[in-house]
Amino acid sequence: MTRHAASVTSHKLFSEPPRFLEAMLLDISQAERYIYLEIYKFGNDEVGMRFREALTKAAERGVHVKLLLDSWGVSYDETFFSELISLGGEVRFFRKILYTFDFFTKNHRRNHRKFLLIDDRISYMGSANITGYSSDWRESVIRFTGSITMMFKRSFNESYKIYNKYIFNKFTYKKSKFLDQFELVEDTPSIYRQRIKTKLERLFRKAKNEIIIETPYFLPGHKIRNLLAAAAGRGVKVTIILPRHSDVRSIDLLSSKYYGFYHSNNINLVFYTINNLHAKLLLIDGETFGIGSPNIDYRSFRYQHEVMLVGTHKGIVNEIRRHITETLQNCHDFDHQSWLRRPKIEKVLGWMLLPFRHMF
Repeated sequence: MTRHAASVTSHKLFSEPPRFLEAMLLDISQAERYIYLEIYKFGNDEVGMRFREALTKAAERGVHVKLLLDSWGVSYDETFFSELISLGGEVRFFRKILYTFDFFTKNHRRNHRKFLLIDDRISYMGSANITGYSSDWRESVIRFTGSITMMFKRSFNESYKIYNKYIFNKFTYKKSKFLDQFELVEDTPSIYRQRIKTKLERLFRKAKNEIIIETPYFLPGHKIRNLLAAAAGRGVKVTIILPRHSDVRSIDLLSSKYYGFYHSNNINLVFYTINNLHAKLLLIDGETFGIGSPNIDYRSFRYQHEVMLVGTHKGIVNEIRRHITETLQNCHDFDHQSWLRRPKIEKVLGWMLLPFRHMF
């Protein structure tokens, strides 16, 4: 593991898409050397077209533009960026969709990472895509200025090189990158080596006072469930913040199957009630934060390229604490009796979906 001596000169955590999208567009308009964008979804809508126009204008003034988009997350091909490409911009689609009899399995390993990097000095990473579809969701996107961008740039370049390779074996993994108070944990698809999951397990095992997780999809395996229960058993306050209804109903049905386990093990479930919660972050003992692209579920851990920044930077910890406090103001607590009385069809569907939990 290589350690780098560098620092963050400023940071800002955004929760509302209109605010961070406008900040991104402003930074793109002022770029001088390069813009690297790695994203899961880039919409063919008003938001996507605004970004396409901004990136094209940047290329016109000589900025080197590289885009890495996931083929599952977009609905178009290279022609959508024809003008940008004609001006020297580079556009790559991560693992183009294969139309075979084994369609879903062959196309299951996706690039779910989110980075926007500009001129070795500005970087964004977090939970959000570039699309109007999620414009009223609650997200977690952090903007940095400073040489931390160089660490993200290394990660982007590694990802950019393997955009068309099929990676899924027990020997495939990435080493964490370190910078000051930060660790960048990266995952490639693997059943055997899941670095982000392993990092979370270590954090949960060491927690002394409090664990707060904010995530849109919460479907961990038995090991994380048991670690959280063990933490609660030794007096750690464990709180899981979820959307009341996510945008993936099947995951809601699967997740709810385990609510009784969490309740009986003193794990606090709270549900965000305004629109959809899509933020992906955590705070341990009020000292260590995690933020990035992964969900707490089988698919993120096993099958997707993900990235999570972990650190102890006090300013970022404070911003995440404020974000969580604001989120909790619009939440309600889990009602165990109501859960027990939920419709029988929901219980049945939860059991029926259980064998497919690795696919959501």
